Amino acid sequence: MKIGIIAAMEVEAALLKAHLADGKTEEVSGILFTRGKWNKTEVILAVCSEGKVNAALCAEAMILRYAPSAIINTGVAGGLSPTLHVPDVAVATAVAQHDMDMSPLGYQKGDVLIHDKVHSLFEVDKALMMRLFEAAEAEGSHVEAGVIVSGDAFIADPLKKEELKRRYNAVACEMEGGAIGHTCYVNGVPFAVLRAISDTADDGTAYEPARAAAISERILARALESL
Repeated sequence: MKIGIIAAMEVEAALLKAHLADGKTEEVSGILFTRGKWNKTEVILAVCSEGKVNAALCAEAMILRYAPSAIINTGVAGGLSPTLHVPDVAVATAVAQHDMDMSPLGYQKGDVLIHDKVHSLFEVDKALMMRLFEAAEAEGSHVEAGVIVSGDAFIADPLKKEELKRRYNAVACEMEGGAIGHTCYVNGVPFAVLRAISDTADDGTAYEPARAAAISERILARALESL
């Protein structure tokens, strides 16, 4: 099995790179991809940079160049669920793009058109999702599974947070997973999203990406041990 791992920021990927034996780096479409062995699993790791376009470009380049069996998007997120706090964990059951808005044309906010077919959610691979969920539990993390929403905005507004919870019943928000899910769906590649909570998506909590990234790394390491 060949697993692709995409993180948005270097702080999220730095700890992961340490696991890759005999890692080789190659630049594709301006993105650095590192290939190596994580125990017995072949892994391709990349830092896409923040935002949906960067994430989609990275996922597409990874799929076309390396043909991974599955892609895991990992890193940090803002907690939307009232019972998720720093540094708890969210695992996606599906992803959505909350800032996509064609409602003046009769669509719902968040609807994405692909060849005239409407998609409001992109569902993750169930088996891969459960593997990540169980690894988080085994690490002793409080973990919740649910919809994770993405948009090209860092959410730090209580009113926006409540809107996203209401629209999607979402557990967390970030800036990449929805675009990676979209890209994987189009290419027929299974995917999953693992996020550690770095803040609570409002104006009352400090942003702690390094602490949350360390949690993600430990969970991902445990999950990959059993592949």
